Amino acid sequence: MPPPTAPDITPDSEHRGLVAALPAGLRPFALLARFDRPIGWWLLFWPGAWAVALAGGAIDRWPLIAWLLAGSVAMRGAGCVYNDIVDRDLDASVARTRSRPLASGAVSLRAAWSWLGLLCLVGLAVLIQLRFDTAVLAVASLVLVAAYPFMKRITWWPQAWLGLVFSWAALVGWLEAWGALTAPGLLLYAGSVLWVVGYDTIYALQDREDDALIGVRSSALRMGRHVRGGTALCYAGALALWALAFWQRRADPLVLVALLPIALHLLWQVATLRPDDGAGALARFRANRFAGLLMFLACLVVGTQL
Repeated sequence: MPPPTAPDITPDSEHRGLVAALPAGLRPFALLARFDRPIGWWLLFWPGAWAVALAGGAIDRWPLIAWLLAGSVAMRGAGCVYNDIVDRDLDASVARTRSRPLASGAVSLRAAWSWLGLLCLVGLAVLIQLRFDTAVLAVASLVLVAAYPFMKRITWWPQAWLGLVFSWAALVGWLEAWGALTAPGLLLYAGSVLWVVGYDTIYALQDREDDALIGVRSSALRMGRHVRGGTALCYAGALALWALAFWQRRADPLVLVALLPIALHLLWQVATLRPDDGAGALARFRANRFAGLLMFLACLVVGTQL
């Protein structure tokens, strides 16, 4: 069940909306934090929202979901700035990324570090809204974030590391809403990790030729001609772990029906994926914003006490 397709999907950025309206001097900083590409913070946000909804707090704890959204926007931006600082030389060697602000020289390295600090202050404002144990858990993710840009140099599976990072909000949301890290929250997190590996493998299809030339590793390169099957396996594993999380939350066969819409959506992604079609791969990657919404609705149904 594919979502409506958006016209004019550009290879790396969407220069429109609020970003296009910014003064010329501020626009490179917005692009550095990927504010022109909201798909990133949606994907970072959804696992946290799922956890709150599955814990039964989607309605009563809506301010928590709002804070998680704000934190996702800020910290995804901070992560992108940090990633571009580390990868500025590599980005300059890849056709899709050489126009990024640091790689192109539109933003200086010193200004990028300052911008990173400002975004982290916004993240700190979100952090103080959480209980102490949840805040400690959230801060622990920074170790994974700091290591991520180097993973593509040392492993064929940097997407798995990204999965650990981009799914962390599921642990944070569950601990804050439920009060302890119990089986449903941990299973939800594990399933999200596989979901991220799947969709980021699709994203990495755009860069396979450039990555191979400059020696950067990715799951898309490692899977080779089996990339569709590998992605399908990741998505199937995610659905299985989410089914277990739902069952732990409420042992009723009917709760598994809630996963049917997202299962059909992920099946559409794999069935229509063409590994050599970069624009098509990007469209299916971006479709995971809709997949996240379907999963949120499933968590809401299962977590809400009737």
